[in-house]
Amino acid sequence: MEDVTTEANPEVAERHAEITEDVDDLLDEIDSVLEENAEEFVRGYVQKGGE
Repeated sequence: MEDVTTEANPEVAERHAEITEDVDDLLDEIDSVLEENAEEFVRGYVQKGGE
């Protein structure tokens, strides 16, 4: 049986790092908004009537 070594394409690894950083930034922003306006945020998602 042959040993198969796979190496990550540097461009793909770099793009993955960028996307991960963008997602982390977005989650941090959402967290900060929720800390400031949690009650208002929840009110916006409360179902009214039969919805």
